[in-house]
Amino acid sequence: MRLRIKEILKEQGKTKYWLYIRLGLSYQNFNRLINNETQAIKFENLKALCDILECTPNDLFEEYHLK
Repeated sequence: MRLRIKEILKEQGKTKYWLYIRLGLSYQNFNRLINNETQAIKFENLKALCDILECTPNDLFEEYHLK
């Protein structure tokens, strides 16, 4: 699974900085989340992402296969 945060931001015409300010994470944790370099996501952060981006968890995640 991977997060589609960058794609959703692009679809909505919003920037990473816009999301960073609203999410309230440290820059390091935010950067890991945005770049799919995290191994886990807290439910409270998942809910915050969904609320801020006005989407569902299904919208945030995408399945991918390593080649």
